Formats: sequence, C-alpha cells, structure tokens
Amino acid sequence: MNTSTPVDRLVDFYEHIAPHTVSQLGKVYAPNARFKDPFNDVTGLPDIERIFQHMFVALDQPRFVVLQRVVQGEQCFLTWEFRFRFKRFAKGTDQVILGASHVVFDATGRVTLHRDYWDAAEELYEKIPGVGALMRWFKRRANA
Repeated sequence: MNTSTPVDRLVDFYEHIAPHTVSQLGKVYAPNARFKDPFNDVTGLPDIERIFQHMFVALDQPRFVVLQRVVQGEQCFLTWEFRFRFKRFAKGTDQVILGASHVVFDATGRVTLHRDYWDAAEELYEKIPGVGALMRWFKRRANA
C-alpha cells in the first residue's frame, strides 16, 4: 500500500481485497476494532477477518468500489458499491449493493469503528428468487 492517509489506505485495502489479503486486515484495523453491518456486530480482528473470509466462500467475485468520501478529523463517511455474484441464487448474474460506511480511526490511523449502512431488504433479499417476490409483496402492502 503506497497511500498516505488512513482513509486512502482503507479505501485501497477494500478496493483490492482478495482471499489472500484478508489476513492483512491488521494493517488498517486496530486489534479490538468494532465492525457492524446489517448481519454482524463483532469486536476484534479475528471476528472481522472471519466475516471477510466468509464473503469469499459465499460469493463469487466480490469487490468494493468506493464512490465518495467525506473526511472530518479522525472519522470519515464512505459511499460504495459492493459488486458480486451469488454462488447459490441467480448464478452468474451480477449484483450490486449500494451502501455507506461510517469509520473512526485511532491515533495510529487504524480503524476502531466501522459501521455499514445499507438496506438488506431492498439491496439483497429482493434479488433472491422466491424471497424477492415475497419482499416486494410486503413492500407494496406496507405502502398501500
């Protein structure tokens, strides 16, 4: 990683994450960092690493594209696309989840808090055959 700021290093890590780079998470995350998304709420590098290792087991060609960043002091807000293909559902079909992350850095420039915000129902469940039809039906009923 030849980038200079903590945000640059984090973005570079995510945009180039691969099965063999997950073990390097400690270069950008503090040992007892907290990671929270719609499915996980964990603290510590081993648990965060397991989440990303599982991502490569469960999905084909997962990758992140950071679209925008807002940096203020020791924290930032990133908007991103998560691109992947399901291994089990809708095989071969490219998927995109739009989301955002709030990230807080410590004095050494490593992440202490990473919280992802994205709508699991709209961005994920609605794209799964069978489940998606049910989720869209619930959405229509809730909006009626």
